[in-house]
Amino acid sequence: MPTLDRQDNVYVLDLGDGENRFHPDWIAAVDTALDEVEKADGPRALVTAAAGKFYSNGLDLDWLSTHAEQHRDYIISVQRLYARLLALPVVTVAAVQGHAFAAGAMFTLAHDFRTMRADRGFWCLPEVDIGIPFTPGMAALVQARLTPQTAHEAMLTGRRWGGTDAAADAIVDHAAAEDSVRTTALELAQTHTSKAGDTLATIKARMYAPVLTALRDTTNPLG
Repeated sequence: MPTLDRQDNVYVLDLGDGENRFHPDWIAAVDTALDEVEKADGPRALVTAAAGKFYSNGLDLDWLSTHAEQHRDYIISVQRLYARLLALPVVTVAAVQGHAFAAGAMFTLAHDFRTMRADRGFWCLPEVDIGIPFTPGMAALVQARLTPQTAHEAMLTGRRWGGTDAAADAIVDHAAAEDSVRTTALELAQTHTSKAGDTLATIKARMYAPVLTALRDTTNPLG
């Protein structure tokens, strides 16, 4: 389960060492961690990281298959998490040491910056291949955070990007060696700790207003 630590002024949210799928308990743990980060005072930033083969493998489809009646509420909870991270009043950095697929890839896009391992692991939106259309909110998030050409290719082809190619196409900001993915993210986050607060929150809210509206839609979240 996700755990929160602090290194100087940078909070580190460890997502886990498994597939880190979006089980309701996992979502609740991440949300609780964001509560602590948001309520803290003073300079601060947030890095999310993981261990093992995966950063996050996306939605918990096994859980969803046995709780079909909760599908709508589940998607609402996922999108609320994206919206909360996107609008968090601190600078956020994803340290992507392994695979980031589907909802996990979109989770990285809700961060302000991303570092990714250069030599192993893929960033991928496979929805077109697994028969799951993007919700309006998810589509808005992807299209707001990627260039039009990259969003088009990612959403329509399900291409898998390695770290070096992901950096070249601005999906991530830095491609790094395995042993420096997290430290690169921490160093980047540390340079922005002084920006935490109301002004940053207002800038994010105005910059991503249409995306946040779509992600927070509870009347017709599935489109």
